[in-house]
Order: sequence, then C-alpha cells, then structure tokens
Amino acid sequence: MNDWRNSKNSYEIPSMNYSDQPYIIKNNENVILCSMTTGSGDEGVNGQKVITQRSLDLGKTWQDLRLLEENDAPENSYSVLLKTKFGRVYCFYNFNKDNLRKLKADNPPYTDGFCYRVDSQGYYVFRYSDDFGLTWSKKRYEVPIKNFLIDLENPYNGEIQFFWNVGKPLIDNDDAYLSIHKVGGFGINFFTRSEGVLIKASNIMIEKNVESIQFETLPKGDIGIKTPIGGGPIAEEQSYVKLNDGSYFTVFRTTDGKSAYSYSRDKGKSWEPSKYMPIKHPRAANFVWKLSNDKYLYWFHNHGGKGYLGRNPAWCLLGEEINGYINWSQPEILIYDDDPQIRMSYPDFIEIDNKYFITMTNKDKASIIEIDNTFIKTICNFSKMNKKITSNLIFEATNKKCEFPIIPKMSMMNVNEINRKSKDLKQGFTIELLLNGITLDEELVNTIDESGQGMKIIRKNKQIEFTMSDGMYTNLHICNEKVQDIGNNHIAIIVDGGPKIISSILNGKFNDGKVRQYGFSRFSPYFTNCNGKTFINLGKSVKKMRIYDRALLTCEVVGNFNFECYN
Repeated sequence: MNDWRNSKNSYEIPSMNYSDQPYIIKNNENVILCSMTTGSGDEGVNGQKVITQRSLDLGKTWQDLRLLEENDAPENSYSVLLKTKFGRVYCFYNFNKDNLRKLKADNPPYTDGFCYRVDSQGYYVFRYSDDFGLTWSKKRYEVPIKNFLIDLENPYNGEIQFFWNVGKPLIDNDDAYLSIHKVGGFGINFFTRSEGVLIKASNIMIEKNVESIQFETLPKGDIGIKTPIGGGPIAEEQSYVKLNDGSYFTVFRTTDGKSAYSYSRDKGKSWEPSKYMPIKHPRAANFVWKLSNDKYLYWFHNHGGKGYLGRNPAWCLLGEEINGYINWSQPEILIYDDDPQIRMSYPDFIEIDNKYFITMTNKDKASIIEIDNTFIKTICNFSKMNKKITSNLIFEATNKKCEFPIIPKMSMMNVNEINRKSKDLKQGFTIELLLNGITLDEELVNTIDESGQGMKIIRKNKQIEFTMSDGMYTNLHICNEKVQDIGNNHIAIIVDGGPKIISSILNGKFNDGKVRQYGFSRFSPYFTNCNGKTFINLGKSVKKMRIYDRALLTCEVVGNFNFECYN
C-alpha cells in the first residue's frame, strides 16, 4: 500500500550537504521560491550559507540556485522569506559579519572556555529581490535588534548579540513582524538560556524605499517571551500566527517536555503569561500555520523528551478559533520515515490550488511532500464528528460468543524476490471496545492460540493493556488513561502499519503516556500478523466490539466515542 505520509513520497530539494529550514513562498504564477541554510559540512561548520532556488512544477524539480553571500563569506544562516503586497521578496538571515571564530562559553562543557560554533550570533540582515529570486540586491541591509536583559547579561554585555531565527514573519496589514530567538549563553546542550522577541517592520508590505522601513523590537521592556512560571530557561523557536480577531498567537519549544504558547492582544507589545500546550513535545521545532479556511495546523512530535531526539514521526493538531483562543484536536500522525532514528524537522507549509504541501529536513536532505487533501478535510471537522465510522468496518459484535475476523497482515514474504525477503504491506487495523463501568481486572478479548499467535486485551488496575503477537514478535501496549468507575468506557487501539505505531484512545482522550515519555508504542517492521483463535468469548463487561481493517484517524475514533456515549 502506498502511504502518502511516508517521507519516501517526497521530492528532494537540492542542497550542498547539510540542509536546514527549507522555507517556501509562492507567487501568482504558482512558482515556488525556497530559501535554505546549507553547507558542505555538518550543521554549524565553517562555510554554512543561505541559498535560494525556484520550482516551476510544485517542488518536483528546482532551478535558479542563488547564493545570498559570496561563496567564501563568513557563516550566513537561518533564513526566512517575506513577500510584500507589491511582489518584492525579502530574505532575512543571521550573518557572522565580523567573522568571529570563537565565543566565550561555559566550562564545562567547553574546556578552554570557548565555543567554536559561531552561526548563532552577529547581525540580522536582509537582501531583497524584485524578480522572485532570480536576482538579489547587491547591498546587504542590517536590522537593528534592541538589547534586552538576556543580552546585557551575556559574556559580552550585549556588545555581541547571541540569537538566531526559525520562525517565519507574521504579516499584519502593512506591517510584518520578524521572529528572533535571543540566546543568553553557550554551554551544556549548546544554548543555555533563550527567549523570544519580535522585530516589527513598519510598512514593509507597501514601502518600496528600503531605507524608510522602521524596525522596533517587541515586547515592550527588556524581557522577551519565556516559559511558564516554574519552567526551564529555554524558550525558543517561536512560531507566530495572527488570529481572526487581530490577536497574535505563538508556540515555542522548551526543555520541559512540553511546548508552550502565549497570546498578545496588543500587536506584540505585551504577551499573556505563557502556558503549556495540552500535548507532550521535546526540544524540537513545533510550528503553527493558518489555513485558508481559518483553521490552524500545528506540527509537533508527541512525546515528553527534554532533548533534541525523537523527531519521527511528525504529528499534528488541527485548531479552530473560538472567542480569541485556539481549540485543539487530538494528535494525528502527519509524516513519518521508515527509520525511527531519522529526525524530521524545521517544516514549512503552503497551499496551492486546494493542494497542501509540507517541506521538511532531516539535516541531510530537505524535501517537499504533498499532504492528502482528504486528510486535511477530515481533521478540519474534528469538533463536529459524532457519528459511527462505517468505512472499512469488518466486524461488529454485541454477543459474548463470536467468530473473530481475519486481521490484515502487516508484512509477508515477497515471493517475487529471488531471496524471498520481507515485504512491508503497510496495513493496519483498529479495535474498539465499549465497556460497562465495572472496574475489576478482566480479560476482555483473547485470541492467542497454542502457537502464541493472536491478540489479547485486558483491564488491569483500571488501565487497558493490549498484546499482539505473530508467534515470534510480541508487543505490549499500555493505555495509561484510567477507565471510569461508572458509566460506559470507550477504548480504541490503533495499530498503524505505516509508521509501525500502536496508539490508544480512552473516552475520547489520546493516551500520552502520563509519566512515561511516550504514550504510543512501536512494533517491528517484520511483524507478520496477529491472527489466532477464530472462535472466542468476549469479557463480561464488553458491550460492543468493532474492528476496522485500517488505522482510523484519532478524530474518527473520537467521533465514534461521541456517537456511542453522547447520542
């Protein structure tokens, strides 16, 4: 089965080796312009540079590669694009103008007291293009950034500013707001302290005289956007959108196991106290984009790690605006790679003629992939779903004694290959149970035969445990959400054969693992199937059981839950 979510279905955006932040815009002719940080070495190595290139066929091929600085220039990095109302394109980026080769840093981990990675300091600069990236202005312009307390407390007392940017500009009528992540120092895990600010570029959307653009650092005062009270020192990679009521929303990464967010009601001059998002997220980019239908798409990684790892798969939430706040859906898998260690990050999003595209990078390869249109339409209706899903429903039982259906195979021997190697079928299935409120430990479903093959679902200590085995590979998935003592309980186990992930949803709530880092589980790509006993007895508290021969979306399961428990 071809799975559109698989990163193998993407088209590569060429780079020199290292590739980061492949950000895109389009013109009226649907030509895509991409800016990217690249270089012949790894991230942060001398020679890092900003390039732009264009695509005339929705990302399949690329041409017109341009350097923003000379090939031998000091590090220029972390670019974002801004298209004005009159068609001019600005490219903003970091530039190590003074060619500093080392910076004062903590010891440890830097034994001589200097950090030799120098791409996150210097000057914030821009060039512009009036022919959509075919040529760029000969002159480079500097954007002034006001010193905040975090700058004045760095080892250079603000004479050298530590910063970088991954957030795209927020556009508000004739003004644009540029995202900057201020850094307090370099040490363990690289940045030791960070906070977010905006640079307001007044009238940049209509002003043709570059010298007349006025820049102002926000918020007012000398402290930027930080983590919630009691949170850690890292608040960085702010991503912004403008709401329909004129408010601004930002979401950003922390080292607290969750991303955080805030709202501004006065165009960035001040921000409400930050709060944590209702999901887990590590120290990785998490971005929000506004769709043309006024909904919001949010990219994140759905686990509680506090470091840089665990960026596969990419998950998403869909948001809708209610009374000046964004109401979020439950997690959905958006993009994955077959290798769990691949780190997909720094995405961008664009809509073209009712098609949806995501760019991303694993720091080695940048790419663009089309998101399935039906997927977007379905999750956009997340708050209205309250009817039973009937597509791919292969089994529904209310009797205790039942004949169990055949569950789809996940992999099999490929008889068309000479060596008969395994063939990944990328199939999946979903099991739903409607239970009464009895909270005693109980075996709910058990199809495991004498060979050890089959599946089992039990209720233990008010938790649901799911086991599946093909006789060789056995997986245990625990839903940490607690079943209710009274009333009905609705549990769904989703086995997704694309990314090889098992997830669970209890009473409309996605299981995030509670104290565990992960709420979802992985299974082997060589797992064949969990077909065991054919005739079984369901547990006493099972009122209904359904099986689908595909992995349902989370919002579809929530719709089933609403149908069963609220109609």
